[in-house]
Amino acid sequence: MTLRIERSTRHKFTVFTLSGRMEAAQISELKDVLDRDCRNIILDLRDVRLADRESVRFLRGCEADGTKLENCPAYVREWMDREKD
Repeated sequence: MTLRIERSTRHKFTVFTLSGRMEAAQISELKDVLDRDCRNIILDLRDVRLADRESVRFLRGCEADGTKLENCPAYVREWMDREKD
């Protein structure tokens, strides 16, 4: 299973729905997709089944830069919180 990225819009936001396995190898592709869209961005993580350490760090950085994370799995949120320390 790989990472699937679907793009949609909601009001003034661009929503990227991510599903599958999020690993370091896909981060550069995801960065490219996000960089092409300068609108307000939401990452919907409802269908992310597995994330590695680099992905969690990437998501933490996205959130710090103003990207909204929706439906973040509890284990990812807890991991992001632990990475802050």
